[in-house]
Amino acid sequence: MSDNAAGTKKNDAENSIVQRIFIAVILGFIVGIGCLVLRVQLGESSQAWSILYSLLFVDVTSAEGTTGVGLFYIAGQLFMHALQVAIVPLVLTSLSLAICGLTDPKRLGSIAVKTIVTFLCFYAVTAVLASTIAYSVKMAGGFTVTLPNGQATELTTLDAYNPLATILGIIPPNMLSAFSSNNQILAVCFVAIVLGICMSRMGSKVQPLKDVLENVNDILNACLTFVINRCAPPAIFCMIVRGLALYGIEYIRPTLVWMATTMLGCIGLLFIIYPVGIFLTTRLSPLPFIRKTGKIALFGAATQSSAATLPLNMKTCMEGLGCPEEVTSFVMPTGMTVHMNGTSAMQIIAVTFIATAAGIDITPGMLVVAALISISCAFGTPPVPAAGTTLVYVVMLGLGLDTPLCLTCYSLVLAMNYLPGMAVMPMNVVGDAATNVIVSFREGMLDKEMYMGRTK
Repeated sequence: MSDNAAGTKKNDAENSIVQRIFIAVILGFIVGIGCLVLRVQLGESSQAWSILYSLLFVDVTSAEGTTGVGLFYIAGQLFMHALQVAIVPLVLTSLSLAICGLTDPKRLGSIAVKTIVTFLCFYAVTAVLASTIAYSVKMAGGFTVTLPNGQATELTTLDAYNPLATILGIIPPNMLSAFSSNNQILAVCFVAIVLGICMSRMGSKVQPLKDVLENVNDILNACLTFVINRCAPPAIFCMIVRGLALYGIEYIRPTLVWMATTMLGCIGLLFIIYPVGIFLTTRLSPLPFIRKTGKIALFGAATQSSAATLPLNMKTCMEGLGCPEEVTSFVMPTGMTVHMNGTSAMQIIAVTFIATAAGIDITPGMLVVAALISISCAFGTPPVPAAGTTLVYVVMLGLGLDTPLCLTCYSLVLAMNYLPGMAVMPMNVVGDAATNVIVSFREGMLDKEMYMGRTK
C-alpha cells in the first residue's frame, strides 16, 4: 500500500470516528434531556422513575445501588477503566521512547540542544499563559455549575498541602511503587525520562529493551485505538445521557465556555507566543513569519494532523522562511513528535473546567502540577485518535480528579473536542516553524533576505 493510500485510509478512519462521536453526542443530548424532562414530570420519588433510575443510572458501587442494574453507569465506567488501565504503561513507553529518539547520540549537537531548549521554553510560556487564562475564566464563574445539594465534592489529595510537597513525589522511593497507582503520574514521567536518557547513552546494548518497549507501545496504541474507535461513541452516549438525566442541563453552558476558551485562547497564544519569541531571540520582524505561516495554520486546522502538515511546513520553512535543510530536517520531524504546545494548553484549560464544573476548587498550585503533567504528556503523546484529549485523563488522575462528576465532565470534553482541536493543531505546527527559524538564526544559517522577502 502506498503512503498516499495509507494516509487516505487513516484520514477516512479519523473522519469516521469524529462522525460517530458527533452522532453519539447529539443523540446523548436528545435522550438525556428527554430523561430529564421525564424525571421532572414523574417526580424523583415516583415508582416509574425509581425503576428507570435503578435500571439505567444508579451507581452500582454505592449503597443505594446494591439491588440496581445501572446499565449506563456500568458502560461509562468500563470505558473509563479501559482508558485507565493503559495510562501508566503508555506514559512509560511513549515518553521513554520519545526521549531516547530525541537524544540519539548520532543526532546530538548544537542544533539538537538549541531545539530542545526552544521547545521547553515555548512549553513553559504556553503553560503559564494557558493557566492564567483558565484560572481567570474559572474566577469569573465561566466554568461554574450550580450543583444539587450533596453533589459537590471536596478534593483531598493536593488542596490541603503545600504545592512544593509535590516535588517529593517526582522521584519515587521505590521504582515499582510508581506503577502501583495512576495518581503517581509525575513519578512515572520521571522514570520514563531517566529510562529514555539511559537507553540513549547505552546505545545498542539496550536495543532488546527498546524493541520490547516499542512492541508494548504498539500493543497499547492498538488497544487504545480499538477502545476509542469502537467503544467511545456508545460510552459517550451513555455518560452524557446519565449526566443530563441526573444533573440537568447545567453543564451545557460551561461546556460551551470551555470550547470558546480553548479556541480563543489557542488562537490568541498563536499570535503572541511565536511572533514575540522570534522577535526576542532574533530581533527580526515577526510579520513575515505571520504572513508565511498562515497557510500552515489553516492546513493544520483543516487536517488536525501534524504528520499531514509536515511536508507543507518543511517546504515553507526552506523556501519561504530561509531555514536551511540541515536544520529543518532535524527540527521539523522532531517537533512533529514531541512539540505540542496547543495540546498542553488545551489540557490545562480542560482540567480547570472539569474540576470547577465538578464542584472542586482548583488552586494555582494544582495548576502548576497540571502544567508539569500536561507538558510531559504532550512530549510523549501517542499516535492514537484524539490522543491529546484522551490524555486529559492522565492529568486528571495526577490531580486526583476521579469523582463521578469529574468523569461526567471529562466525557463532555472527549465528545466536544473537534472544534477546539481545530485551534489546537495550528499552535503545534506553527510552533515547529517558529523553533526552526530561531534555531537556524542562532546557528547563523538563516537566510534573512529570504525570510524578509516574499514566499517563492
